[in-house]
Amino acid sequence: MTVLPDDGLSLASEFPDAPHEQWQNLVAGVLRKSGKEVSGPEAEDALSTLLEDGLDTRPLYTARDAAPDPGLPGFAPFVRGGRAEGNTTGGWDVRQRHLAADNGAVLSDLENGVTSLWLGVGGTGIPVASLDKVLDGVYLDLAPVVLDAGDETAAAAERLFRLYEERGVAPDAARGSLGADPLGHEARTGRQTYDLASVAGLARRCADGYPGLRALTVDALPYHEAGGSAAQELGCSLATGVAYLRGLTEAGLSVTEALGQIEFRYAATADQFLTIAKFRAARRLWARVAEASGAPEAGAQRQHAVTSPVMMTRRDPWVNMLRTTIATLAAGVGGADSVTVLPFDDALGLPDAFARRIARNTSTVLIEESHLARVIDPAGGSWYVERLTDELAHAAWEFFRTIEREGGQEAALRSGFTGERLAETWAARSKKLATRREPITGVSEFPHLAEKPVERAPAPEPPSGGLPRVRRDEAYEALRARSDAHLAATGARPKVYLAALGPAAAHSARLTFAANLFQAGGIEPVTEGTFEESGAREVCLCSSDALYEERAEATAAELRAAGAEHVLLAGRGRYSGVDTYLFAGCDAVALLSTALDRMGVSR
Repeated sequence: MTVLPDDGLSLASEFPDAPHEQWQNLVAGVLRKSGKEVSGPEAEDALSTLLEDGLDTRPLYTARDAAPDPGLPGFAPFVRGGRAEGNTTGGWDVRQRHLAADNGAVLSDLENGVTSLWLGVGGTGIPVASLDKVLDGVYLDLAPVVLDAGDETAAAAERLFRLYEERGVAPDAARGSLGADPLGHEARTGRQTYDLASVAGLARRCADGYPGLRALTVDALPYHEAGGSAAQELGCSLATGVAYLRGLTEAGLSVTEALGQIEFRYAATADQFLTIAKFRAARRLWARVAEASGAPEAGAQRQHAVTSPVMMTRRDPWVNMLRTTIATLAAGVGGADSVTVLPFDDALGLPDAFARRIARNTSTVLIEESHLARVIDPAGGSWYVERLTDELAHAAWEFFRTIEREGGQEAALRSGFTGERLAETWAARSKKLATRREPITGVSEFPHLAEKPVERAPAPEPPSGGLPRVRRDEAYEALRARSDAHLAATGARPKVYLAALGPAAAHSARLTFAANLFQAGGIEPVTEGTFEESGAREVCLCSSDALYEERAEATAAELRAAGAEHVLLAGRGRYSGVDTYLFAGCDAVALLSTALDRMGVSR
């Protein structure tokens, strides 16, 4: 430890320590002014945010928020990184995903910042027979290749091995992963098309002759995309990893060899601190498994981060650039070894050249211009991050133990246990999305009805039949699709007239609120002219509570006399003549769906 010289400067020594209780009392005083009577710890609780998995974020973290010693980077329990140098030598591996047999796109990516390739092979993706053409001109000793071939893994692996031989790539120069993931494929498809025994031979081949090549991938994306929480994603990945570890050692590999054959893939979301904590917690958990297996020194988890498909929106897709930037930053700070940034148009089909360029440049800017990779474990020492990492690790470990009590990941998948638990989590989250307590910019908040849709060539159909794939925007997307179909059929969108009562100071806030809410469901708000001129059959009153008391009932009666079939009001209350109330926290999806039904918009 470095000892600072006595230079006569005693930093902050003249200031007395401020006790935590003093801060709580000050917060309580501020909250009382807003009408909330709290005191002491209650004040801190009032400012806390409840997360999934029973976690919460506190408004203040101090040295007393202790967490276990995370160790040093490159050493067990590897919380601070799997390598002592972190990503400081050249940044993280920029891994671009390709689902089409487009050699030009592959070469363009590699020439402009991408350092490894993730290829969707087999099924409706890149045909196994086209691997030669797709990788034509690719220096396989410089660019690692990661396969994602499902039940065609064995055939794709043989094709790749043959390419190494034909192009004279030394076995110790080959890098990447064969991507075998039988349990992940079963989670996607619901089918048992290949098992661990069939890929154990690939693991032995890699361990014996290709030291830089891994045979297996534990892909946690199926659980994330089914609506799972961070702890559930980690717990499922841990249970899958343990199943693979058992299978490989039973096939004759040593524990150290087996650990070296597995790479993990996790989702990175726009919740930056939870993502940072997730990658750090994942390494700690896998290190615990390695320790229990008798090989603690081999417990450094190899991590591949993918920006979350769940958070990508089809409406206003340009905002996805911001979401993926935050997610990439979080994955980098969290210590991910490889990062795939999904193009902003990923939810719409195959990305174009511009979208791929923005995706790869997201990592480049963070590495080269923001210097994010120059610091090993940038979040290390943050009381908040260390505490969140510890709490998430405990929640994930408990879910892992629950899966093990069910008989392991294979049994939990086949019994429906995993799917049921993920569905419960997604149902709870769906309520937050429906009530806009979890806002989606450009979709549930600040939608733009006149936006010109972004069109892309259709992407290959992903594997299906197992766990569902969900998106945050799906409920609102269904409403907007109904509106689009109505527009195509009739030449106009469903409309609602917003009746502003009183001066702008009285009605502006609620008029803006109502306009945003209706547009989230594809309903066009009309604010100009009179109700009779609007062409709408429904009307929404917008004003202050004081003016509602004076004029709401009389105005509702006048509008009904003018032909209004349904009267809504932006706010709460009980007024004669008003049918529906919309307010912050109401179920926007249910309200909008019912409104479209009344307006004759087909489902």
